[in-house]
Amino acid sequence: MKHSFGPQPRDATTFLFVPGDRPERFGKAMAAGADEVIIDLEDAVAPGNTEAALANALSALVPGGDVRAVVRVHSTDSEMFEPQLSALLSLSCVTGHGLLGLMVAKAEDPVAIRGVRRRLPGGLALIPLVESARGLRAAKSIAALPGVTRLAFGAVDFSLDVGAELGAEILDYARASLVIAARVGSGSAPIDSPSTEIADADKVLSAARRARRNGFGGMLAIHPAQIGPIVTGFAPSAEEIAWAVEVLNSEGGAAQVRGQLVDRPVTERAKNILLRQASKDEPRVDP
Repeated sequence: MKHSFGPQPRDATTFLFVPGDRPERFGKAMAAGADEVIIDLEDAVAPGNTEAALANALSALVPGGDVRAVVRVHSTDSEMFEPQLSALLSLSCVTGHGLLGLMVAKAEDPVAIRGVRRRLPGGLALIPLVESARGLRAAKSIAALPGVTRLAFGAVDFSLDVGAELGAEILDYARASLVIAARVGSGSAPIDSPSTEIADADKVLSAARRARRNGFGGMLAIHPAQIGPIVTGFAPSAEEIAWAVEVLNSEGGAAQVRGQLVDRPVTERAKNILLRQASKDEPRVDP
């Protein structure tokens, strides 16, 4: 089955995790409508299945297959990291492979992340996942490393690390810090943590809208049912589009739109809204 593929990891909005030890779900994940699929070798894998998960990922990403994906590997200080990285690097040397990049779990050490980047081919994305207080403290340095594609946030592990509840205010601080670190570092808007809600689409939509409002450029998903609400949450509303068109039509003319002064930051925001809409409407193509 030939799948259509969306934007590359730097520009993607939706990222869907699929457990590496559930290869029967790989095809379903590819067909779920996410911009990118992430084959998970870490938290989503059942204990004892780590080696099988890696083998499944390598088999799925061989040339000629239908799967193209980012792979989440263990943290750089894990004993499982080096075997995973080495195997994926070997795969990346084969012409036509489906590996799009690596997501590194529990990223905390800029020196270690720099080492990973130096070993990766230039065409592969590198997404450090910030999931701890140490990781957040180092986020600015990690984001500034040449070749880091984007940062991502893991709220559940971060909450556990700092001893906070998932809805605690400290998560707002962590998210804001990550957005700023990403902006002054790689320049690419970070990827927000997945919602823990699966059955309640309204809660996923609300989380996606909050993420977009606060400067995130995408969101992780743990179930295909979350993709639709995330897409809707990150897309401009009809009201935003109408406002943006009014603002851009007023350039060089009226000084106000709906009682708001139209200056350069306002027009730039309007342009960004229409760019987001254009990106959403852009058709997917087969590589």
